[in-house]
Amino acid sequence: MNPKADFFFEKAKQWKEEFEKLRKLVLGCGVTEELKWGCPCYTLENNNVVLIHGFKEYCASSFARGHC
Repeated sequence: MNPKADFFFEKAKQWKEEFEKLRKLVLGCGVTEELKWGCPCYTLENNNVVLIHGFKEYCASSFARGHC
């Protein structure tokens, strides 16, 4: 876990439990956690792989450039 990304999770008013579950799941994949564009961004070999973000109706994990 990256303390810089903690900001995103601590300020969350909605989706807090879901964000924590997504974070734990993604970190279990051996990626590096960073904070980019105000959202947690997970990288592998210096490539953005997954972002976690929330919207009004849902929270999501987005995969960059088709990486899984």
